Amino acid sequence: MAEPVTYELEGTTAIITLDDGKANALSHAVLDALLAAVTRAESEAKAIVLAGRPERFCAGFDLKVMMAGPDAAMGILAKGSELLMRLYGATLPLVIACTGHALAGGALVVLTGDVRLGATGAFRIGLNEVSIGLPVPILAMELARDRLTASELPNATLMAKIYDPESAVAAGYLDALVPAGELRARAQAEAVRLSALPRPAYKATKARLRGTTIAHIRATLADDVRTLLSPA
Repeated sequence: MAEPVTYELEGTTAIITLDDGKANALSHAVLDALLAAVTRAESEAKAIVLAGRPERFCAGFDLKVMMAGPDAAMGILAKGSELLMRLYGATLPLVIACTGHALAGGALVVLTGDVRLGATGAFRIGLNEVSIGLPVPILAMELARDRLTASELPNATLMAKIYDPESAVAAGYLDALVPAGELRARAQAEAVRLSALPRPAYKATKARLRGTTIAHIRATLADDVRTLLSPA
């Protein structure tokens, strides 16, 4: 079986691709591979492109693990939260190439990007937690609050609204849409453009822009996850 995460260095851009041949769920193996890829990129690249496979960007956390019990759920949520914070606070420019469906944790991965490009098509993007009986975690709420339009935030979180690519742009999930066949090239071009910015200034400014949100999420994470996993 092929590795679910591949890493390529093209010029000075790290291309990280998630493709498990299925829905691109965030399992422990996938999370470990993504974390390692981000660490590698920050040591040798000037920008990152994170993409999924055609028609599937990311389905969120692996439900088999989530349903295996509180300890299992706690473990994968903690590791997934670490990945999201690493992406959101990445010291390099991060371009998301949203190749298809992105639900729950997958939508959160989209929100971490500095530039977020989406493929055109009949795809679904959004936070479906409330519709399946779960509160929206603080981590998800704060990423949504930071990246989505203020007027759409209640619909995207409280109402569990799911968006097609066009409405996802209007809501703030995506910055622009690109034909699927052109998405990777456009994402790489954006990464090259951003990599021309001086890295120390970019890194320091991102820390100022997102540092307070990251600190709040990290400070509340353990208690919030325990609350989410506690019986009602």
